[in-house]
Amino acid sequence: MPNEPAPLTGLALFGGVLCLAMANFLAILDTTIANVSVSNIAGSLGTSTSQGTYVITSYAVAEAISVPLTGWLSRRFGSVRVFVTCLIMFGVFSLLCGMATSMTMLVACRVFLGLSGGPMMPLSQTLMIRIFPKDKSHAAIGIWSMTTLVAPIMGPILGGVLCDQFSWPYIFYFKVPLAILAGLACWKIIAKFETKTVKASIDKMGLLLLVVWVGALQIMLDEGKDHDWFESTRITVLAIIALIGFISFLIWELTERNPVVDLRVFRHRGFSASMLTLSLGFGAFFGITVITPLWLQIYMGYTATESGYATATMGIIAVFIAPAIAAAVSKFDPRPFVFFGVLWLGLWTWLRAGNNMDMTFWQISMPMFYQGIGMPLFFVPLTAIALGCVKPAEMDSAAGLFNFIRTLSGAFATSMVNTAWENETTYVHSELSGLTDRVGVAAQQMQAGGMSHDQTLNSLNWMLQQQSSMIATNQIFMWIAAIFAVGAFAIWLSPKPQHAVDPGASH
Repeated sequence: MPNEPAPLTGLALFGGVLCLAMANFLAILDTTIANVSVSNIAGSLGTSTSQGTYVITSYAVAEAISVPLTGWLSRRFGSVRVFVTCLIMFGVFSLLCGMATSMTMLVACRVFLGLSGGPMMPLSQTLMIRIFPKDKSHAAIGIWSMTTLVAPIMGPILGGVLCDQFSWPYIFYFKVPLAILAGLACWKIIAKFETKTVKASIDKMGLLLLVVWVGALQIMLDEGKDHDWFESTRITVLAIIALIGFISFLIWELTERNPVVDLRVFRHRGFSASMLTLSLGFGAFFGITVITPLWLQIYMGYTATESGYATATMGIIAVFIAPAIAAAVSKFDPRPFVFFGVLWLGLWTWLRAGNNMDMTFWQISMPMFYQGIGMPLFFVPLTAIALGCVKPAEMDSAAGLFNFIRTLSGAFATSMVNTAWENETTYVHSELSGLTDRVGVAAQQMQAGGMSHDQTLNSLNWMLQQQSSMIATNQIFMWIAAIFAVGAFAIWLSPKPQHAVDPGASH
C-alpha cells in the first residue's frame, strides 16, 4: 500500500522490537510467576493455599475474556493506542497488586491486570511484523516466539527468587517500571504505525454472556471445595447460571452477525479436533505446573526459589528445539508431531507418579527436564493444524479462539487439580490414620526420647500428612497422564491441514 509507513531500521527497529517483546514477555510471564509464590501469598494475607490459587485463576480468566475483544478495540481506538494503553495499565495494576492488603483486593487487581494483558499478546505480534521489513517478517515472528517460550520458564525462577530474597509483592513491583517505560517508548517509536479507526459496534450481549458463564463457572470451581459442592445453595446457583449462560452464549453467538467470538469456525473438523487436544493437553500441562511447586514447598520443604528452579527445567529444551520443530512442521504432516509430543508429556507424567519423600532435587527436576521435549512438539504443530484447517478469512477468529481456549483451559485446570489434590490428600489421610502406629510403639519411642504427648501426636500427624500428600500427588499425576493420552489420540480426529500456516500465527 502506498500510504503504509516505511518499516523501522537501525536503532529505532531495535527499540521497537525490545519494547514489543517486553510487552509479550510480561503478559505471558504473569501466567506462571505466581505459581511458586501461592503458599507465601496465602500465608501473608491470612488465607488458605487453595484460596491462594485465585491469584492464578483470576488473571487467566480475565485474560481469556479480553483476548476476543482485541479486534474490536483495535478497530475502534487504533492498535497502537490500545497496545500502549494496555501496557501502561498493566504497570499500574501490577503496582496495585503489590500493594494489596487482602486476598480480595489482590484478586480484584489481578482481574484488571488480566484484562490489560490479554490484548498485549496478539497486538505485540502484529505490530512487530509491521515494523519489520517485509522480507524479514520471519525474523520478527522468531523473536516474538522466543519470548513466548522464555517467559513461562523465567516465571517460576523470577517468582521464587523475588519471593525469597525480598517478599511476594516484588513479583509485581519489578514489572511496574518495565511496563510503563516500554509503553511510553512504544508510543514514541511506533506511533506512525497506528491503524485507522472506525466506529465499530460491539456484540454487547455476547460479551455479557461470555463474562457471566465464564465467571460463574470459575467461581464455582474455585469455591466448590470450600462449600461442599452441590450441598451448598451458592454453588448450585452458580452452576445453574454457568449452564444457562453457556447455552445462551452458544445460541447468541451462532446467530449474531458480528459475534464477539466467532464459533462458526468449529464447523471445521480439524479445528474442533485440535481444540479438543488443546483443552485436554494444555489443561493437563498447566495442572502439573501448578501442583508441583505447591507439593515441593508445603511438604518437601523447598523454598520458592528452589521449587522455581525445579519447575523451570521443563522449559529449557523447548527453547532450543522449537525452531527446528517449526521448520519441520512446514514440510511434513503436523499430526504425528502433536501425537508424539502430547503422548511424551503423558509418559513422563506417568513416570513421575512414582515420586517419594526421599527424592533429591535432581531426581525431581531431571524427569521434568526431559518432559519438556514434548512442549514444542505439542504447541507448535497444533497451531499449524488449528489454523491450517480453516479458511484464510477465518484465521483471525480461529487464532482468537485458540488463545481463548488455551488460557481458559489453564484457569479451569488450576481449580480442578487443586481441588482434587486437597480432597485426595484428606481421603488418604483418613484411611491411613487407622493403620498408623496401632499398638503405639512409635509413640512410646518418641516420648522416651524426650517428646511430650502433644509433640508426639503432632509429629506423627505431620509425617502422616506428608505421606498422604505424596500418595495423592502421585494419583493426580496418574490421572493427568491419562488425560494427556486421550488428548494425544484426539488429534487423529483431524484431517491433514489444507494449507501451511506460520507456527507463530496463533499468538
